[in-house]
Amino acid sequence: MAFSSDSVQVFLAALDHGSFSGAARALSRVPSAVSMTIAHLEAELAVQLFVRSGREPRPTAAARALEPQARLLAGQLRQLNAQALALTQGLEERLTLAIAPELLAARWTAPLAALAHEYPLLQVEVLAAPQVDALALLHSGRAQLALVFERPSIDGREGFQEVGTETLVAVMAPDHPVLAAARHAAQARGEAPASAMLREEHLTTTRQIVVASRDLAQTDPRFVFARHHWRTDNHLAALGLIEAGLGWGWQPRALVQPRIESGRLVEMPFENLSNGTALWVDVVWSKERPLGLGARRFVALMQSGGSSTPGDSGGTDAASR
Repeated sequence: MAFSSDSVQVFLAALDHGSFSGAARALSRVPSAVSMTIAHLEAELAVQLFVRSGREPRPTAAARALEPQARLLAGQLRQLNAQALALTQGLEERLTLAIAPELLAARWTAPLAALAHEYPLLQVEVLAAPQVDALALLHSGRAQLALVFERPSIDGREGFQEVGTETLVAVMAPDHPVLAAARHAAQARGEAPASAMLREEHLTTTRQIVVASRDLAQTDPRFVFARHHWRTDNHLAALGLIEAGLGWGWQPRALVQPRIESGRLVEMPFENLSNGTALWVDVVWSKERPLGLGARRFVALMQSGGSSTPGDSGGTDAASR
């Protein structure tokens, strides 16, 4: 084979430094070794790569035509060598991140992009699963990390790092019958329809759309208010049901804000309580399995300017929240 990792390196060095002697200095070799490598390459290819009639060799049109692919190959070789070195230092073959569907609009893509820049050959898998299922994937070993809301209690099997907060708001379709009835009641009182307000009993007596595990026995009671509720394991399905006027639901404000601005959803207006619950967001791992290099780096990238290094217990004790 004409091109090898060494001949590509020499070929590019000769192009970059404009001479065989310059390439030799850059590669810590003698000029005759560079000249011989180029000559052997030309013989193998049966193509002249450099014109040697002047003071310094000049690249031919053939050399310039081969240059882009040679640079691509050199870059791939660098990535391959870096990946091999990282694997010896503990880099995973694949990093799997399980994300609660409500957090798909959270800020996890930029840290993942930074990780991809540092380890471009690392295989990454992102799974969206209701929080209970995401944690089950974590503890079964199917995923190395889970991005979820704070848990109601500490699980001794888990390490975690707080990475921010998300505010859940109760939303429904603007033409939902409950809102329509409230508007009619406001008009009957001689008030503007826009001033229509709801009360907390509307949360319990109106059908709720819940994003929950496929396991019917697994439901987070913190997020279920209504006596009658429909459940789905998909946030897009939940949003579709809510927009269709089939119920109300808790959704992250960051996720539903575009729909609120476009008029497809409204934050439920209450006269006796505020609409919004702020929850911590954690990246969680299992203490029962050591984290690989990629997972540790992703946790660090997810920290919001935190100076602490993620350890077994995470950055902040859940009991303090």
